[in-house]
Amino acid sequence: MNDRKADIPFGSRPVRLADLASLVRAPAALSVPGDILAGAAAAGRPLGPRTVGTMASSVCLYWAGMALNDYADAPVDAVERPQRPVPSGRVPRRTALSLACGLTAAGLGLAALSGGRRGLGVALPLTGLVWAYDLKLKSTKAGPAAMAGARALDVLAGAVAAGGARNGSKGSSRRGLVPAALVGLHTYTLTALSRHEISGAPARLPATTLGVSAATALAAAGAAPSRSGRRPDARTAAVAAAGALGYLGTYGLAQVRAVRKPSGENVRRAVGAGILGMVPLQAALTARGGAPGVAAVLGAVHPLARRLARRVSPT
Repeated sequence: MNDRKADIPFGSRPVRLADLASLVRAPAALSVPGDILAGAAAAGRPLGPRTVGTMASSVCLYWAGMALNDYADAPVDAVERPQRPVPSGRVPRRTALSLACGLTAAGLGLAALSGGRRGLGVALPLTGLVWAYDLKLKSTKAGPAAMAGARALDVLAGAVAAGGARNGSKGSSRRGLVPAALVGLHTYTLTALSRHEISGAPARLPATTLGVSAATALAAAGAAPSRSGRRPDARTAAVAAAGALGYLGTYGLAQVRAVRKPSGENVRRAVGAGILGMVPLQAALTARGGAPGVAAVLGAVHPLARRLARRVSPT
């Protein structure tokens, strides 16, 4: 591609699309739609216009968080990750902030269009947690909980979208609580590990997060009874189990390597695997909600995400 055609002017200097993709960790956004699908499946309607619109909203908010993260971390990244777009000078710091603001506005607008007041009622606190984490909470003890809360709200956004399509039943959002809790638990372990990507971690930390991940996988594989009270069929159970195994095969094995040698490099690889490993976990939860066909399609996204991550780092 001609570099000049790939440039977008921001302020007084051009910024390449490739650098913007690196700034927002573009491929990592493939881990976002599954949150919505898992919540919507639990609510009984995994697909629909509101669900698609909510996915687009969540992707915008995720990318906004990534851009804001690099804006806030610019002084630290100049020392620890000088190759990142902002400290390397490929993307001006003010551009990262402008992009974060624009994507946040787009995400909230899409949430309002897709889910009305109820959709915005979830998107606003989600946005608040993202901004609070990046600007204030990241280095505090509340950081992992804030990120876990943001991901859990993302799952609930899917349940609300499905409920909105069914006359706004409050019961639909309640049915999203279990997948929201499991995604939040995964995110907590991932955020706790991410704090040690540079200096390495004490061995007990990846050992603890590995245990939590194994319990999360077991819970996700246990397909819930249908709303009629019947046990799930063999296909649903098989897809849920395959997703849980894919999750452990991606994130679990990376954590095992970090337990054996908790260096910064191995912890960083575990974090990257955890971001991508969210997709098979979401597939398991979507099957658990009674949508094995949608879950199987979602599971096919995982290999694509891994290939793209070789070009643009998800961390």
